[in-house]
Amino acid sequence: MRSKTLMPVAAGLILAASAPAFAATKTTTMGVSASVAANCVVSASNLAFGPYDGSAALTNSAPISVRCTNGTTYDLLLSEGGSASYTQRLLSNGTNTLQYNLYTTSAANTVWGDGTTSSTGKVSWTGTGMSSSAAYIHTVHGVLPNSTTNQDAPVGNYSDTITVTVAY
Repeated sequence: MRSKTLMPVAAGLILAASAPAFAATKTTTMGVSASVAANCVVSASNLAFGPYDGSAALTNSAPISVRCTNGTTYDLLLSEGGSASYTQRLLSNGTNTLQYNLYTTSAANTVWGDGTTSSTGKVSWTGTGMSSSAAYIHTVHGVLPNSTTNQDAPVGNYSDTITVTVAY
């Protein structure tokens, strides 16, 4: 019986003797860091006036969604389009055109452009984050006037392309 008791004790002593014994320890610290860079994401929906029959002006609006890093200020700018003029943007169908313009408000008193001339405005805002729930929706207001030029336009499909820029 005695040998059965001594075996586990002897095995334990052998394992204890083979494990290293630490006499001292040293520690240090490790820094961990990150930085948040300014960033913006923009997307725009198309603005469609629908059928124009020469009897009344047409208005419509379209959203532009902007997400910018929290605290990042930005300007939202719209190009002149194919007309190369903020005074009168033009939808075109070959050499035929329809007059229209884009505005910062539904009152249509400030042409939405790049803000570099006194005749155009830009929209400025401050981002609240890059998550989808932090997106801010800016509304572009379009007006196709019932002008003589538009009333005399031939039948057809007219279009223009506007570049939307977020400067931050």
